[in-house]
Amino acid sequence: MRFFQISLLFFILVSCSLPTTRGLLEKPVERQYTWNNYFSNEKIDYLYKAKINIYNKNFGGILIIKKIKDNHHRIVFTTEMGSKIFDFEIVNNDFKVNYIFDELNRNIILNTLKNDFVILVKQFVHVSKQFDSKEEHIYQSTFKQSNNYYFYKKNMKQLCKIINTTKNKEKVIIYFSKIKNEIATNIVLEHQDFKYKIDLTSINK
Repeated sequence: MRFFQISLLFFILVSCSLPTTRGLLEKPVERQYTWNNYFSNEKIDYLYKAKINIYNKNFGGILIIKKIKDNHHRIVFTTEMGSKIFDFEIVNNDFKVNYIFDELNRNIILNTLKNDFVILVKQFVHVSKQFDSKEEHIYQSTFKQSNNYYFYKKNMKQLCKIINTTKNKEKVIIYFSKIKNEIATNIVLEHQDFKYKIDLTSINK
């Protein structure tokens, strides 16, 4: 009977634990802030060929991310012919819609895009917890009612992934790969709880 109770408790704890940190070693926090420098240079227009699938709507074109000044980014998505699909500005965590295509102008879509792009371009974040795996350093940061986890490869000290979570499940995963001159050549942003994905391929020379 006692073995059954212990087994049941172990099952409950494992079932309720967050997949993101399961099996990781928690360590004392070594630094107050961590960072994402992929959109941090004001002299660069970050240009990406983009494919966006959101709520069964598919769009292709060019995504431009521009840092205007500290904590201020502009994000514009156009068709390859130059027709604008959306135009946003993010100042700190405030989100301004300059333009959005009528087909996307729904609160649920706007809120999703807002949260995702705020996470994507935010450069400095406060660290609340730190974890380690064999190959990565992981830093946890509180974001509104959720958490973001920043994964850095130990051997290259590069940000390779951000995972946005609730208390018990992963919501959004952003993958960064083929890093060159602090530009992530490939970025994939994918929601775990519904069909929504952004694929970005850098066309910066």
